[in-house]
Amino acid sequence: MSRLPLWAAALWWGSLSTIGFLVVPLLFATLPTPALAGNMAARLFAAQTGVSCVCALLLLMSSRKNQALAPAPIEQTAIIFIVGGMLLALLAEFAVAPRIVARENLRLWHSVGSAMYLLQWLCAGATFWKLTSQRT
Repeated sequence: MSRLPLWAAALWWGSLSTIGFLVVPLLFATLPTPALAGNMAARLFAAQTGVSCVCALLLLMSSRKNQALAPAPIEQTAIIFIVGGMLLALLAEFAVAPRIVARENLRLWHSVGSAMYLLQWLCAGATFWKLTSQRT
């Protein structure tokens, strides 16, 4: 079994954890204004969307065994989490983030974006968990 899926899942979950739970809170704690921290956080979240999509696509491509039409049995249960996490990343970036940047009903859209980020983090974590539990 290739190690690529495990590395991709680890990168996905780890990068979401680092950006969302360490780097962005530090930005708001250390930068001089919330506007400056918010602009930087928006750039980091946009970059994270790219990382999430690449990792999810690598996971989806590696789930196909010998170009067969069915997913490989080892990762079959994780497919829902992978697709769900990737969709959450894309929706947050292209549907929610523009509303936050436009300061359109900021409290609502920030809450929606935060919930979607948390759900994506859970999807990535579940994928990582499933892949690690099947390797032992």
